[in-house]
Amino acid sequence: MTSQKLSFPRQHARTQRFTLGAPRAFTVSPDGERVIFLRSASGTDRTNRLWVLDLADGSTPKERLVADPEALLGGSAEKLSPQERARRERSREGSAGIVGYAVDSAAELAAFALSGKVYVAELRAGTARALPVPGPVLDPRPSPDGRHVAYVSKGALRVVGAEGDGDRALAEPEDAHISYGLAEFIAAEEMHRSRGFWWSPESDRLLVARVDDSAVKRWWIADPAHPDRKPTEVAYPAAGTPNAEVRLLVTDLDGARTEVVWDRGRYPYLAQVHWSSDGAPLILVQARDQRSQLFLAVDTESGATRTVHVDEDPVWLDLFPGVPAWAPDGRLVRIVDEGGARVLAVGDRPLTGAQLQIQAVLDIGESDVLVSASAGEDAAEPEIGQSHVYRVNELGVERVSERAGVHSAVRAGEVTVLVSASPERPGTEVRVLRSGKQVATVANHAEEPVLTARVQFTEGGAQRIPCAVLLPTDYQESDGPLPVLMDPYGGPHGRRVLAAHNPHLTSQWFADQGFAVVVADGRGAPGRSPGWEKAVKNNFALSLDDQVDALHALAERFPLDVTKVAIRGWSYGGYLAAMAALRRPDVFHAAVVGAPVTDLRLYDTHYTERYLGDPAEQPEVYAYNSLLTDEGLSEAADQVRPMMIIHGLADDNVVVAHSLRLSSALLSAGRPHEVLPLSGVTHMTPQEQVAENLLLLQVDFLKRALGLDRA
Repeated sequence: MTSQKLSFPRQHARTQRFTLGAPRAFTVSPDGERVIFLRSASGTDRTNRLWVLDLADGSTPKERLVADPEALLGGSAEKLSPQERARRERSREGSAGIVGYAVDSAAELAAFALSGKVYVAELRAGTARALPVPGPVLDPRPSPDGRHVAYVSKGALRVVGAEGDGDRALAEPEDAHISYGLAEFIAAEEMHRSRGFWWSPESDRLLVARVDDSAVKRWWIADPAHPDRKPTEVAYPAAGTPNAEVRLLVTDLDGARTEVVWDRGRYPYLAQVHWSSDGAPLILVQARDQRSQLFLAVDTESGATRTVHVDEDPVWLDLFPGVPAWAPDGRLVRIVDEGGARVLAVGDRPLTGAQLQIQAVLDIGESDVLVSASAGEDAAEPEIGQSHVYRVNELGVERVSERAGVHSAVRAGEVTVLVSASPERPGTEVRVLRSGKQVATVANHAEEPVLTARVQFTEGGAQRIPCAVLLPTDYQESDGPLPVLMDPYGGPHGRRVLAAHNPHLTSQWFADQGFAVVVADGRGAPGRSPGWEKAVKNNFALSLDDQVDALHALAERFPLDVTKVAIRGWSYGGYLAAMAALRRPDVFHAAVVGAPVTDLRLYDTHYTERYLGDPAEQPEVYAYNSLLTDEGLSEAADQVRPMMIIHGLADDNVVVAHSLRLSSALLSAGRPHEVLPLSGVTHMTPQEQVAENLLLLQVDFLKRALGLDRA
């Protein structure tokens, strides 16, 4: 147990933001007798183990350890291939051990990769063993009948019997630029498609993605701290440049292949794949401008496709977890923007309206669909930062989660695993429900934080911007106004105002250093409405406008000293922080700029082109949104604002060139700034000492920049 004397920065880093020890990655067996999940032994243990919670009728629910990496590896250290490290970076996975698994259709056999090997676990018996296959392996997945395991090794899709017999390659790469069964960079980073192969329900064939990245531009990620090491080659599809070519093949277990045919020239993005017993394989393909997409059913004999549905949007089309999919009666289940709301549609009929903003489909049952959603703009009362679980069918909508908070769920049949976080208590609570009644809980071993987040949720400005305000723990009204720290992400995909405790712990720590901390989710952030998110098309500066509006509105109700305002952020938040210091020095007096995207032409295709279009067609849009062409660089010399720029040199998502080019532009404009390079650090900054000291250095900089160290 970590001592309570431990500082918050060290505890926050050591526990990986209090995620270690928390159960995750739940699966419910179709018979309702088992809940499978991952969890490490304590709040400081990085090694995940595979567990089963037995729920058989008539017995007391009991957890069983099924696979322990330390025992399976005989105490030896885990070894990760470069490909596995890349997969974990794409999924922002910082833990160790068993970080993912897949099960057969009965949830009786699990397969997982560990130290480059394939392991299978008999979930009823509680035994695990390695299979003798060539490695290093990626993404092993059992067939639905549990007789085979497919996996990827050295770019080849292979299959082996569940007993370790008959290992063979079904598809081998023709050259070094081709791989079978893996998601390309864009799919994993931006489409949330981490898979590259899918078993048929009958276990006799697979759909396999073939990726050819030969046309993708090559970048080189070097480690200047180790000049003796070769730079790492990365195939990075920057905005306006070629993507990888992705094909899809129906592949039999004897290696026979049939290519799936669609207009790949018009719809190059393979966004989603769904194959269940409820219908033909279903794929979702997108146009490069993401304003048109097709839902296609696949004929597995000929490879021909049939259009099931077409979606078009003048701005862009989003992708959502859990869809598209077939309902048991063969109707298409999808999430669509309609009438100013994000609704659930089954067949041609929308089942929800403007009262909810659907975020994901969690499960499709015989008589209902389980979804996660936030309250829409037409909701009776604002539910700032909340997400709930709902059952939806033709008869109406029923909320499954109860108290205020952020909830998600996994379900099979009558058993639901409900994962809940609330503002009042740290961490998450995991409850197991059968037919709506609690039958068990899953233990959470995450550490208790050494501080308590005291969050006030509110709305600010004419736009009713969702905000969270945090004051020092010991603040009294007589203390007067406080220097302000804006602490946003503030852009697409990144909702920071969450009705939960742990997401606000770092903001509370900054508040306890003497700041009033404001977190604001302006236009572009998810969870409000499609129009709210799509308002930033061609104009990311609206994100900055909303930070300013929120600040000024909240200053009328909270003790904010608007003569001392700083801003900090990472990734899009870092971009926003730099933009704040450059374009609005009248409002912001210092900025901590972490891993910023400063030149949008250096960021990837699927993300950047969704918001800003093709740089060849809209160069003026890219110039306006770039920090390097910002006219403020050479003007308002009397309002130069201090900036601390932080970037990991090993970042292959937002490469360090972004920060280096910003620093060069600032230097050319005569603008003083600080640059903090992080050797060996990626976009995640998982290293304990780095993560701890980053917080301490930021506070030191902010106090110096605002003159608080002289107060």
